[in-house]
Amino acid sequence: MCADLMNLDNQLCAMRDAGVEYLHVDVMDGVFVPNYTLGVDFCSRLHDATPIPLDIHLMVADPEAKIAWFPIREGDYVSVHFEAGYHIARSLQTIRDLGGKPMLALNPGTPADAIRCLTDELDGVLVMAVNPGFAGQKYIPSTTGKIREVRRILDEAGREDAEIEVDGNVSLPNARIMRKAGADIFVAGTSSVFLKDGRIAQHLAELREACR
Repeated sequence: MCADLMNLDNQLCAMRDAGVEYLHVDVMDGVFVPNYTLGVDFCSRLHDATPIPLDIHLMVADPEAKIAWFPIREGDYVSVHFEAGYHIARSLQTIRDLGGKPMLALNPGTPADAIRCLTDELDGVLVMAVNPGFAGQKYIPSTTGKIREVRRILDEAGREDAEIEVDGNVSLPNARIMRKAGADIFVAGTSSVFLKDGRIAQHLAELREACR
């Protein structure tokens, strides 16, 4: 969502050369969140354009009915929001059946305890550090404690392998805080990588250093 879509080929090459592990794709339906962004065809074109796996973030209502629309490949993360559907465990299983790695996303107002009954179904948890819908928001400080709590719940359930992703105002100072709290995957946007100077490789290197 934060990339320069008019210069996407060059930016994809820069991210590939910099060793970016995933391309985070924000899918918003204007219902679950007050915005409308990237969709099914865009994900298909990304798969054609780059070997980098996708990290498809479904900010949509009733995800169970829509997951199968997406071109999920083996190795792709797909996240659905705990708050978005009635049968969230079924949505997570559908992602796995299609070859993806299921991830549960938690809004800032959703407690970490929401994952307790679903730890066996997850490959990761996406902790939102801002309310979903728009880039450029301020970091919600309580996110730090939630990351720690999610890590503790996963470890207690024997899921040390499950990763924690953070999304929202991943600036260099915030990335250091998130990493110390237990985050593994960082969604880089306008706060760290996609700055107006266009120096993606340099900013990615700075973010990696901050996340050590």
